Amino acid sequence: MYALVTGASSGIGLHYATQLARDYHYDLLLVSNQEQQLLEVADSLSRAYGVRARSLYIDLSRMDAADQVYAFCRKEDLQVEVLVNNAGMLIFDAFRNVPMQRIETLLMLHVVTATKLCRLFAPAMCERRKGFILNMSSMSAWMAMPSIVCYNASKSYLLNFSRALWYEMRPLGVHVLAVTPGSTDTGLLPFGEKFGRLLRGVGITMPPERLVHAALRHLFRSRRKRSMPGAWNHLIVPIINHLPDWLVFAAMRRLPMFD
Repeated sequence: MYALVTGASSGIGLHYATQLARDYHYDLLLVSNQEQQLLEVADSLSRAYGVRARSLYIDLSRMDAADQVYAFCRKEDLQVEVLVNNAGMLIFDAFRNVPMQRIETLLMLHVVTATKLCRLFAPAMCERRKGFILNMSSMSAWMAMPSIVCYNASKSYLLNFSRALWYEMRPLGVHVLAVTPGSTDTGLLPFGEKFGRLLRGVGITMPPERLVHAALRHLFRSRRKRSMPGAWNHLIVPIINHLPDWLVFAAMRRLPMFD
């Protein structure tokens, strides 16, 4: 049986692929738009953990991307037992400044392709009465956050889609989990190094390997609909949601995109 991981060539996706091979002994189908990195990751994981690791170079922001992934699996007779919808992007800017193409790319990755992959692979999982779907949402799914408007809205969709799908799939032997991490130390966050060190030091920013370890444990060993690794995050969400508007506006004035 295979685990399919999108965005698997780097960052959190690479950690999902690594731990699925190392700790759960799954063969891998790794999907990404970074062709050379993907080939290197597949070869490295195959050698290190004795699993079959296939790579599929594809732009997951295309409308037909999910159909292409599914067609590849049918052609190669790959039985997917684990689907990890991890591919995504963060746009950090005022909404009025964001190019339309980047908005379309984000929505395709977070909403359209992830939804279509679930629809395409879920029936076989239900027929086998065994399967696992993990959708990467975000702690920001509960928040209205200026500067990441499309990101947190799309992650809110993924969260609620996953929670509703959990009810449909659970009686059929398929576990659906939404993972809602907070700040994760992938090197892509829009913070200076000094502030980043502070966040890591107090435990607000989580190492990606720890995040993935917790998420997979909840996927395979629990009945949860949602996983939010990190004790800090359970405190941060209600605090941010109850901030007065004047304080939000004050924080916005400190961001260069709102000058």
